[in-house]
Amino acid sequence: MRTVGIIVEYNPLHNGHVYHIQQSRKVTGAEAVVAVMSGHFLQRGEPALLDKWSRADMALHQGVDLLIELPVAYSVQPAEWFAYGAVSLLEATGIVDTLCFGSEIGNLAALSAAAERLSDESDEFQASLRHHLKHGMNYPAAFAAAASCSTASPLSHVENADDALEQGTALEKSDPSWIAEPNNSLGLHYLMALHRIRSSIIPYTIARQKAGYHDQDVNDSFIASATAIRKLIMEDHSPVSYMPASSWNILQQAQDMGCAPVSWKQLEHHLFYQLQRSSRQQLAELLEVTEGLEYRMEQALPQLAELTTEAFIAHIKSKRYTRTKLQRMLTHILLGHRKVHFGPEALAQGPAYIRVLGFNEKGQALLKRMRKTASCPIVHKVTRDNAQLGGICGLTADVQATAIYANAFSNWTGKLAYRDYYEPPIRR
Repeated sequence: MRTVGIIVEYNPLHNGHVYHIQQSRKVTGAEAVVAVMSGHFLQRGEPALLDKWSRADMALHQGVDLLIELPVAYSVQPAEWFAYGAVSLLEATGIVDTLCFGSEIGNLAALSAAAERLSDESDEFQASLRHHLKHGMNYPAAFAAAASCSTASPLSHVENADDALEQGTALEKSDPSWIAEPNNSLGLHYLMALHRIRSSIIPYTIARQKAGYHDQDVNDSFIASATAIRKLIMEDHSPVSYMPASSWNILQQAQDMGCAPVSWKQLEHHLFYQLQRSSRQQLAELLEVTEGLEYRMEQALPQLAELTTEAFIAHIKSKRYTRTKLQRMLTHILLGHRKVHFGPEALAQGPAYIRVLGFNEKGQALLKRMRKTASCPIVHKVTRDNAQLGGICGLTADVQATAIYANAFSNWTGKLAYRDYYEPPIRR
């Protein structure tokens, strides 16, 4: 059974995601879809709008056959480690033939050529990266600038420029800024991860349609960005035109149960408790607290007129730090992720388990195959026997993330906090 892997967050699942699922089947000729999905905390350092089981259910309604969870150790990371964890999981299943991801450029030849050159981390690239960081650029901008210097223009790697245009790509041959686009950057890191683990998975890309990754506004199209949809929901407007009916119904059910929508606002009390109880030295030990940010945070707390996440980020933000980096840092503070446990040495080992969140009949057949092909244990729910898989940054961290996330619910219960122990995978 030819199987395509996709890497997703579904925060929440909308019409653009449905297009991605459909096109992933089409361009790869796949009969089945396996999705690696972030759990309760996401790559941009935000809590998910609704819980991971609800989002898995949304995906199963739209043609994903098997949902597996990206451990929180990888889901709240810069692009390099986010991509490495997700690609490693797809490889670990032993059943995924292809990977299909969206990109602004929509041209695999350009991305592959750039990934091949950047995977070697040449002295030229490293020197350029250090130069841009030294002169005050934040890391994503510095990476894009260094990558632009190390790679030629995208279309120069395509033997026939018409081929690129046929894929829906319209690029200026001399413009290197394409590397900095969010989905291009992630796609580049997916390809670098495939190269790094010497995977035989064949990559494909499709052009992102209509709404941009960060677009906050909606239009008369049926596709809007997840950012714009979350904004509608938080402002008590209906996003029903931009979501499948099943996704909208699942969201409403979660809202009725007091479990959605979740944002930083519901977790601020817990975040500031952690900030206030931690010394400067303790903060410095946590992931993404770098370059003296522990001093900036310590100084900021007494100066805030109101203790909100937005006000805090605004107070400590500078040209050097992107909002995403600061949000990820706050998520690591909230979750207590220490550098000694979640650093590159631990992450380079790859995920130690495959956590199943949901499947349908075809997904069940895939799971049956995976019992023979998977290179690490398959976990359906947490038990005393498997809870230590992956050590401190493994299943234990996922359980803690669920427990902390549940503090955002208006109907908090102990069973919801430790749902990982009680909830079997969703079956459709």
